[in-house]
Amino acid sequence: VPQSTQYMSDHLLLGRKGERVAQQYLEDKGYQVLAANWRFSRAEIDLVVKKENLLVFVEVKTRSSVSARFGRPEDAVNAHKVKHLGEAAAAYMRAHNYQWMFRFDIIGVRMNPSGRYTIRHLEDAFFPGL
Repeated sequence: VPQSTQYMSDHLLLGRKGERVAQQYLEDKGYQVLAANWRFSRAEIDLVVKKENLLVFVEVKTRSSVSARFGRPEDAVNAHKVKHLGEAAAAYMRAHNYQWMFRFDIIGVRMNPSGRYTIRHLEDAFFPGL
């Protein structure tokens, strides 16, 4: 297997693990998961959750604790990503006729090789200007 292909599949597996960890974390905090990996055009919303009357669009970023050179997981959400998430969130709200309170969160998951992890939940992390 070429190294770049192996890296890509390892990277995707790590990301999916992080999304499962984030989903469990949110469920434990009383959030109801409405959708996972919801796609619109080129954008994907990792998790759409609801708590009381608040709809939350969650971007999950996962890093291996051994590769700290890429910085904190949540630092990977750039302006380009925010724009696409905003477009996808607007489409989700149109599709579900949702017109109430919402916010955008980021959950950073850092995993170590033994399977342990730390979570950093940034509530109301950004607003893309819909």
